[in-house]
Amino acid sequence: MSSTVTKTASALVAEAKSRIENLSPARVAEEIGSGDVLLVDLREPEERVQNGVIRGAVHAPRGMLEFYADPSSPYHRPEFEPSRRTILHCASGGRSALACDTLAILGYQRVAHLDGGLTAWKEQGLPVEAA
Repeated sequence: MSSTVTKTASALVAEAKSRIENLSPARVAEEIGSGDVLLVDLREPEERVQNGVIRGAVHAPRGMLEFYADPSSPYHRPEFEPSRRTILHCASGGRSALACDTLAILGYQRVAHLDGGLTAWKEQGLPVEAA
């Protein structure tokens, strides 16, 4: 019988968080307000409708992110530029941590994520609006 080494999703997230830039809600709010930052909402459409959105966030469901971000992809979206400051968020920070790690592999050097996601954002009393 062969043994296979497996990891849990939480282990993968923890490993990603050790390699990426983890930002607090206050820091994300500061960066959004101070310049040309691409804020990317990775959540599914129904999550956005149910829980609201951060003003100005671009919607890119997690399953399409790499295709939107890759300039050689037929699905590339022009707002995704590897040299641009890019901050990702999801509901609680797991998907955005994994996605941030992936964008770094794709050559994004100024990428970070909202640690704790929209949940942490709302807990800090920061504004959300209807999707």
